[in-house]
Amino acid sequence: MVEQEAEYCLVVFVDGDAVSAAVGCAEAGRYFTQHPEAAEKHDGDYREFKDITFHSDEVVYVSIGEGSTSQGEFWESLNPGGNISKLVANFPNFHFAEVDGTDPVASYQAMVDAVAYCRSGKGPALVHGHVIRPYSHSLSDDERLYRSAEELAEDAAKDPISRMQMWLLREGILDADGINRLEKQVDEEVQRASDRAVMATLPTVASITKYVYSEDLSPMDERFDTKPATTADPTERTMADLINCCLKDEMRRDERIVVFGEDVADASRDKALRAGKVKGKGGVFKLTAGLQAEFGNDRCFNSPLAEANIAGRAIGMAVRGMKPVVEIQFFDYIWPAMHQMRNELPLMRWRSNGEFSCPLVMRVPIGGYLTGGSIYHSQSGESIFTHTPGVRIVMPSNALDALGLLRTAIRCDDPVIFLEHKRLYRETFGRAAYPGPDFCIPFGKAKIVRPGKDLTVLTYGAVVPRALQAAQKLHRDTGLDVELIDLRSLTPYDWETIAESVKKTNRVIVAHEDMLSWGYGAELAARIADELFHDLDAPVRRVAAMDTFVAYQPVLEDAILPQPEDLYRAMQELAAF
Repeated sequence: MVEQEAEYCLVVFVDGDAVSAAVGCAEAGRYFTQHPEAAEKHDGDYREFKDITFHSDEVVYVSIGEGSTSQGEFWESLNPGGNISKLVANFPNFHFAEVDGTDPVASYQAMVDAVAYCRSGKGPALVHGHVIRPYSHSLSDDERLYRSAEELAEDAAKDPISRMQMWLLREGILDADGINRLEKQVDEEVQRASDRAVMATLPTVASITKYVYSEDLSPMDERFDTKPATTADPTERTMADLINCCLKDEMRRDERIVVFGEDVADASRDKALRAGKVKGKGGVFKLTAGLQAEFGNDRCFNSPLAEANIAGRAIGMAVRGMKPVVEIQFFDYIWPAMHQMRNELPLMRWRSNGEFSCPLVMRVPIGGYLTGGSIYHSQSGESIFTHTPGVRIVMPSNALDALGLLRTAIRCDDPVIFLEHKRLYRETFGRAAYPGPDFCIPFGKAKIVRPGKDLTVLTYGAVVPRALQAAQKLHRDTGLDVELIDLRSLTPYDWETIAESVKKTNRVIVAHEDMLSWGYGAELAARIADELFHDLDAPVRRVAAMDTFVAYQPVLEDAILPQPEDLYRAMQELAAF
């Protein structure tokens, strides 16, 4: 929101993105005051702000919480301030050095000091070296088009290789013949490496899909297909309860597992917790309650309010052999981590030809049906991640499936995004008794929630109980039998079960909570139409949310998201086709 009054401009946003936007607003104000002819054109009918007056002495004010300063966009907004060394100069427990990066000796000493600081355990270090770029950006780039001859000559005079040669001569370490011999050795070494690269066998087309996922420990493996054990406590528990049980079981089993995220710890410091001074939190939804108390600060701890930080740290841990199980507090705030989740997490095994893996689990509360969750606490968007090869996506609809799928996610060797619908955490629907410490469910295996012969409904997450309610009512009203299938696993999904059901019923509805257009159901509908066309007696039908955001007002939220009556009507219409 932007308010323009008299001599100031007030900008109001939320979280770390506010600061970058504020910088942009300030830059716009300065530009228009310096270019009044542009400001005069500002009142065109393409803008809402027709009557804004820009003042030469205006400032932009932005207010954010301290937690938002943990986010990358806050620090990115400081970059227009100039020299990075000056920006970080006052960081506590942080070593930095600013050095002429074209001076090999000075650069070496700066790195020696930085390494010594890190090894001392005092904290991280940053070495800021001012360097040159002695050639074009790429083979397709000609820097002479945008850099003057004087600028190129000035950089050439700072060439670190030439400077190093002069230093070796000046210090009497090498003479001219020695430098020539050294250059020849380096040239020969580079040539040998280049020859090996050029002569290497080219990859085959058949190898394209190799190492996209683990070939040694697939989450679809039969070893993850186990039966619930009979335990001494038959009490039925919620999805939240059994997820918590699974986390504790697995942390007891494997000391490599660490859990971190925003507010996941029981307390800021476990001493207060152990002394009984605080009750403990354990996450916004309490799913990690008790983990810090049992396993300590090293294995359950809070992160900064920065999702990219969570994802990046988890990737680094997983590559080194740990098993991080991290939490993104709300799916709605997963987007700052998108770069890590798209360009780093799923590619680690594939681009290293199987040399590295990144087997982490990212738990993410998702979805609406909250009566007031509004835009930033009701989002879906699973299709964006199912569109990313190299990562597994699962979304349980009940307590038993949540525990079994989470245990498989933790024990398998692929990165997994584990979507937990917030509305289902403590629902009466789908409660189950604790099935023991080794109960698993393989990925890619759907569950037939309700057998039927007249039409098939494919769905997952919080739409499952709503579709079941509609199917039961339809049977009472008309006698029609709906076969309801809970996919459970979105990547991979159980095509065999889908195909078998569609061949039996000849009619199919794909239902999901996310918006209709470009949603997960579009892929299923397309494949069914492509491969099962001759088994269909009616077009594939989709039921989903409106193509908009989820509103705060409860009546509007109900209208936007698919409800049991929407599913009932679609079932009835498809059966009559």
